[in-house]
Amino acid sequence: MASRVLTVASLCAIVQLTGCAAFRNYDSELQQTNQHLSSGNVDAALALLEKNNKDEDKDLLYYFEKGELLRSKGDLVASQQAWHQADNVVFKWEESVKLDTGKYLAQFGSYLVNDKVRRYEGYDYEKVMLSTQMALNLLAMNDFDAARTEIKKTHEREAVIAELRDKEYLKREEEAEKEGIKTEYKDLQGYPVAALDAPEVVGLKNSYQSAFSHYLSGYVYEALGERGLAAPGYRKAAELRPNTPLLEQALLDLDKPAAKNSDSDVLIVVQSGLAPARDSIRVPLPLPISGNLVITPLSFPIIKEDTSTPRFSQIGLDRNTLELTALNSTTAMSRRALRDDMPGIILRTSVRAISRGVAQKQLNDSNPLAGLAVGIASAVVEGADTRTWRTLPDDTQVVRVRMSQGEHTLSLPSNLGGTQVKVKIERPYQVVTLRVVGSQVYAGGPATQVIPNTAAQAVASIK
Repeated sequence: MASRVLTVASLCAIVQLTGCAAFRNYDSELQQTNQHLSSGNVDAALALLEKNNKDEDKDLLYYFEKGELLRSKGDLVASQQAWHQADNVVFKWEESVKLDTGKYLAQFGSYLVNDKVRRYEGYDYEKVMLSTQMALNLLAMNDFDAARTEIKKTHEREAVIAELRDKEYLKREEEAEKEGIKTEYKDLQGYPVAALDAPEVVGLKNSYQSAFSHYLSGYVYEALGERGLAAPGYRKAAELRPNTPLLEQALLDLDKPAAKNSDSDVLIVVQSGLAPARDSIRVPLPLPISGNLVITPLSFPIIKEDTSTPRFSQIGLDRNTLELTALNSTTAMSRRALRDDMPGIILRTSVRAISRGVAQKQLNDSNPLAGLAVGIASAVVEGADTRTWRTLPDDTQVVRVRMSQGEHTLSLPSNLGGTQVKVKIERPYQVVTLRVVGSQVYAGGPATQVIPNTAAQAVASIK
């Protein structure tokens, strides 16, 4: 009897230590949320988000998702408030990294805690895109000065991340050698290696620097008359996405005198689709446990691309057709992040499995019921971390054009219902943002309004 009590107590303690995150299916939650967003029912998406996040201590993902949903609804002020909460979390992370990088790496690199029950800190590209999205909100409200602050924050955040990842790489190499773990993701039988080795993934300099973010910074500085600061932004964007005429032309135009006519320099930003999901796949891996080589099924994350939104590369402006230039792919950044993280994930997962296997064998020898309890608890928490910012736009495309001040009409392709958007141009420099999810077109800011469409597909309007 005492042994059974000990067994049950052990199982309960282990499950309690893992927390509710062990049982939460974040991907399933966000699939439902995004279905509402894709159908134009943003209020239902927000209600579902609140329903799934009832704890008072909200995590980073809650604020990520809430900010994007509120942005789609058109409440840019509330969107900024939610994202400021997220930004505070990221700021605390930055401070902990700068205060003692070694201590942070030691805590995060712990082999005993499954990745999916750690407190979510956000992927590097999510941290950088947060400040970029906040800048877009401000630009939609024509607040270029406040957007400049967010742009500056983006550059500082990238520097913190770059230094941290350099140190993390060295530490991981040392730990892998110490633990004798030489497995690479290319050695995982049945793992979709090709997705991580795709040219658009390998071609990225890293997972967090975006050509769009840097081009936007150049545009903001140029609009504010700070051409000396605009040049590095355009130059970095061209470096991150070479052979892109839009980026090369931006640098050339900086050397030209400002236009003297009354036309406006307008940047149209079209963000479409949803960030990819993360799923968990089990792969058999031979591990040395108690002197024997044991084939052990272990869980690793994979990226699942979102296909809810048709792809397009053109929009209409009045009676003209404009070609869009792609400057960012969240899917590619997400895959690059996973590609860079996989050595650490394999190391942590393998060491944890070996330690668990040794401990369970010892328990089986002395107390089989306790060993069974630990085995059940291990199975409960086993699985890759599938959390990620799902409402973040996938593709970001832009076109820059000179437009006369006054009202104009933008039109989306026929596969998006031919949705039309009224735009009022009234400033020398102006940013127009469109958000496309599924068959829905959301237009942000006081200068844009979606024209009601009588087609079968509903169109949501942000005023």
